[in-house]
Amino acid sequence: MGLILTAAHLIFKVPMVGSLHLLLLVDFVFIAANLAMGITFSTVAQNQLQAVQMAFFFFLPSLLLSGFMFPFRGMPVWAQRIGEVFPLTHFLRIVRGILLKGNGVEDVVLELWQILLFATVALVIGVKRYRQTPD
Repeated sequence: MGLILTAAHLIFKVPMVGSLHLLLLVDFVFIAANLAMGITFSTVAQNQLQAVQMAFFFFLPSLLLSGFMFPFRGMPVWAQRIGEVFPLTHFLRIVRGILLKGNGVEDVVLELWQILLFATVALVIGVKRYRQTPD
């Protein structure tokens, strides 16, 4: 994350108005949500190929419907509703708010809770489906 932020600031002249500590905290929560999703995929899949395919079919729509590639408000309402489920949508809003607007904790807490909720649900599903198998 540090390398990406440094390159964004030095090469692309992205202003960094907000707290980098807050951004790193949010990064940790976002990474935890993605790891929870990976745990869930690994408990559902019967082999590694299935897990990779599940990840592909989760992360591709996540990228397309998050507002990263296309303006979020320019998408149809049904696509916006689906996009609201993905943690990347909320993470992008938080990052833009912190870096470009200088948002603080009170400004990002709603989006952060939605990422935490997603991570919790994904982790609970993954833990409940986990089964120990002797290898």
